[in-house]
Amino acid sequence: MKSSTSTLRIIGGKWKSRKIKFIPLKGVRPTTDLTRETLFNWLSPSINNANCLDLFAGSGALGLEALSRGAKHVVMVDSSIKVIKQLKANAESLEADNADFYCLDIPRRLNKIPEQTFDVVFIDPPFHENLIKPSLEKLIASSYLAKDALIYIEAEKKLDVKKDLPETWQILREKTYGLAKTYMLQKNN
Repeated sequence: MKSSTSTLRIIGGKWKSRKIKFIPLKGVRPTTDLTRETLFNWLSPSINNANCLDLFAGSGALGLEALSRGAKHVVMVDSSIKVIKQLKANAESLEADNADFYCLDIPRRLNKIPEQTFDVVFIDPPFHENLIKPSLEKLIASSYLAKDALIYIEAEKKLDVKKDLPETWQILREKTYGLAKTYMLQKNN
């Protein structure tokens, strides 16, 4: 059975206006153009040369947008092999050789990502699956977070993400878009 694909466009950086394909599976919910524009405005002082981790990569919108805007390297993780194959195809079409891809069940297998530190982490899981808190717990217990790492979370608006945050993390920004709420957090040392 052939999987159909949908498209979205990269909104800034060297690949601005380039279209990428994604597989519209259940739970794959591309971050909207408006939300991505706000996110990357928030990240503009930090994204250049950043090492990024895109958990629940789905459409690839966040990881590929980060590369387009100057990130040094992105690790993209998703639990679907179909999604991973499409992400690899997108990276190839963009001639992006600074991305790695892992088909892993997150948060359970987060520790299977090769050891490295990340300056920026994107956590945008399928809504209503209770994946944010365990993902944060696994990240906190790992050595993946760089000093002063920035963590972006996109969650359903009704979820109280604040109660799941460690005391050592601060919310730098938050914004609501329709049914989604976004947060920019920082790990303080």
